[in-house]
Amino acid sequence: MIELLTPTQLDEMRPAGEFVASVLTALSEAADIGVNLLDLDALAHEMIRERGAESCYIDYHPSFGAMPFGKVLCTSVNDAVLHGLPHDYQLQDSDLVSFDFAVSLNGWVCDSALSVVVGTPRAEDLELIANAQEALDAAIGVARAGNKVGDISAAIGEVGRSHGLSVNTQFGGHGVGRTMHGDPHIPNDGRPGRGFPLQPGLVIAIEPWFLQTTDEIVMDPDGWTIRSADGSRGAHVEHTIAITDGDPIVMTARD
Repeated sequence: MIELLTPTQLDEMRPAGEFVASVLTALSEAADIGVNLLDLDALAHEMIRERGAESCYIDYHPSFGAMPFGKVLCTSVNDAVLHGLPHDYQLQDSDLVSFDFAVSLNGWVCDSALSVVVGTPRAEDLELIANAQEALDAAIGVARAGNKVGDISAAIGEVGRSHGLSVNTQFGGHGVGRTMHGDPHIPNDGRPGRGFPLQPGLVIAIEPWFLQTTDEIVMDPDGWTIRSADGSRGAHVEHTIAITDGDPIVMTARD
């Protein structure tokens, strides 16, 4: 079911978005050479406890997951791009790491992701992150009442192809509200003018992710971590936004 929120409800959701943004900022600042992924998950877990929020991940067990996720943060490193399960790994110089984080606060969920490079950056990694961010910005730019989900999908796909990237549509954006994943599904490519109409009060998470030289993916033995099929690196960015009568509200905007 697709729920349209009232302006009062959107105001009630804002603290969740602000908290998610603050955690991702803290994680991006803490990520450094030698830092363990489990320590980053612990940092996010402690911030959740201090804020009185609830993790959307720790008990999450969708049909594609081998088991409940068991952590509060997705950490996808290098050729991993989605759903990276934190494990005993110390970040190395030039690692590309994506953080994906969602919580429920006061009954409202927000979801966001970012990608950063640890230590000495590779030019091609910075370019991939910039391409993903460009796609997210383009998608937010057309997320307006009167347009359709297909306009968002088409905007992401167009940016990806303009940079010579192929686009995977197996995992994409989604509705957000009382739960983390709801309708409508928002693929990262599509045809403009198609799909569910965007209406004031609709809250969605838009999440472009690109791999450098493929759109084919494989699953790790952990049953969660998704990697490129050819070993090329990936970048993932995401914001929760609300459709309004005017410009969209980026609930998870970071300073």
